[in-house]
Amino acid sequence: MSTLKQYQTKNVLDAARDRVSYAFDNFERVYVSFSGGKDSSVMFHLVAQEAIKRGRKIGVLIIDLEAQYALTIKHVKDMTAKYKEHIDLHWVCLPMLLRNAVSNFEPRWCCWDPDAKQGWVREMPENVVSDCAAYPFFEPKMEFEEFMVLWGVWYSQDRPTCGFIGIRADESLNRFRTVASGTKEMHADKRWTTKVADNVYNVYPIYDWKTEDIWRFHAHYPECEHNEVYDQMHKAGLAISQMRLCQPYGDDQRRGLWLYHILEPHTWFKLVSRVSGANSGALYVQETGNMTGYNKISKPAGHTWKSFCNLLLGTMPKKTREHYIGRFQGFIKGWKGRGYSAIPDEAPKTLEDKHWAPSWRRMCKVLLRNDYWCKGLGLTQPKSAAYDKYMTIKKNKKAENGNNQES
Repeated sequence: MSTLKQYQTKNVLDAARDRVSYAFDNFERVYVSFSGGKDSSVMFHLVAQEAIKRGRKIGVLIIDLEAQYALTIKHVKDMTAKYKEHIDLHWVCLPMLLRNAVSNFEPRWCCWDPDAKQGWVREMPENVVSDCAAYPFFEPKMEFEEFMVLWGVWYSQDRPTCGFIGIRADESLNRFRTVASGTKEMHADKRWTTKVADNVYNVYPIYDWKTEDIWRFHAHYPECEHNEVYDQMHKAGLAISQMRLCQPYGDDQRRGLWLYHILEPHTWFKLVSRVSGANSGALYVQETGNMTGYNKISKPAGHTWKSFCNLLLGTMPKKTREHYIGRFQGFIKGWKGRGYSAIPDEAPKTLEDKHWAPSWRRMCKVLLRNDYWCKGLGLTQPKSAAYDKYMTIKKNKKAENGNNQES
């Protein structure tokens, strides 16, 4: 019987270098998705070193989410300057929608929103992509996750392309599934690849690294820069497993929101004024139970989970309430199609946690966690207008190519 983890004699650094080399051998166009975090920084170094060795240029995609540490921006500038002769840089500062998991009144916010310029967390950098017409697929306020995929398709120019993504399987269950999935399309059965579109694959060269491996790399290669905000996090008492970077208001990232107050107080007051709920979110996000929806939740005396769900919905702004009701109706309809005549108030917790049974308790947990897209119910984020625009462009291009072949 095979196991998901199969230990090899090769160390993770050599294995990562082999994966990078394989990608260069098999893809005409190569780009790195670089956030400035510890994982993507190590990956950037490895890919850039291979590019220099082969005399090739690589694309570098930086999606600047506005609300970020000043030290992260400094690091991004240092890295792009270090490899400037070997990269095709796309530093993107466009208005995109992001999650705001600290408020029901503003469940999403838009980075670099031109209508909120007075409240931007920081000034827009120079020489970045800020024109909404720069990419044919772009729609103002499109979803960040969709931009990632559509940008890769655009960059490919219909040629075999890979995008290096710096995720590690031990970071979260979702990231482990991304790598370990047996149902996804892969390149030549390489589990550390995922097909995301025609001719475009994601490649995860450091998927099997542990957090300790990231810092061992920097200890062995001090000439390879790292983001100094992690040094500040260490001084603040965080364990290396707790150090995460991303936009600060997200579903998981909100747990580190309080750190801005300590590490960069000059950034903190701008974060608080930028979106609704940031200050209270920082105060209470470490709590569990009904405060944040993490771990075990409880219903008020005299309530069923169904009545508690309706009570929570009744406290929400009209737009947010209608959004959740629509998502719940889809959830209920799906389970009724599987044979449930009515949704139970609760089910065995093991079944709920595995998404094997529906319940009103699961819906309550979604509301308490501000899980806007109801991923805790197994639902997915719907496609936006930008995706429809991309599909139209793709359809028209295919028709044009067909006409050219006929003529």
